[in-house]
This record gives sequence, structure tokens and C-alpha cells, in this order.
Amino acid sequence: HVQLGEAGGGSVQAGGSRRLSCAASGRTFSSYAMGWFRQAPGKERECVSTISRSGYMTDYANSVKGRFTISRDNVKNTVYLQMNRLTPEDTAFYYCSAAPTHTGISHLYDYWGQGTPVTVSS
Repeated sequence: HVQLGEAGGGSVQAGGSRRLSCAASGRTFSSYAMGWFRQAPGKERECVSTISRSGYMTDYANSVKGRFTISRDNVKNTVYLQMNRLTPEDTAFYYCSAAPTHTGISHLYDYWGQGTPVTVSS
């Protein structure tokens, strides 16, 4: 079992940067692949980025590729999402989640954080 808590959301101007973090409880963080998802009102949840258990493999949605960077620190039990060159289209609630294996399929993720809002103003 793992509990996740996101932090770092807030308001940012278009073109700016923001770093989200997700802290996990427990001593088995390294056994989970992690993902960042986002959901805007009236839209489906989408996978933003994922990272393997080792941290060596990462994937990104086309909309954020080249702008966002996912990373993890298995000693600190924390996963990060560095967001650069933000646009209003990035405005959403951002969630971190844990899965038993590296995947971008949301229903395969077992644990979810409460989410943190990111608002990008133009």
C-alpha cells in the first residue's frame, strides 16, 4: 500500500515554469512505476508522463514532450514533474499515481494522489 500527496501546484504565467512533486509513504516506492495525469473540467483524464520503477524509462504525451520532464528519487520516495514553457492548455488538476509496471493506461494505476491544481494564465 502506498499513499501519495502532490505539491507544487498554483498559478503561473504562460511561458513560465513550475515543478510538481509527489511524496509517497511506505518503504516500497521503488516497486512502483509512477505517472503524472491531468484533468481539466469537462475533459477526460490524460496521461502526461510516466516513469519506470528504475527511472531509466520515461514517456511523455505529445503535447508536453520537450517541455516537461519527469524524474524520481527512490531514496526520498518522491516523483517530480518539471514543467517548462507552460501554456493555458496545460491548466488542469494534476495527479500523481502509482502502478505495478510502467504504463500509460490509467486504469492500471492502483493509487492516486489528491491532485494539485495548475492554472496557466496568458
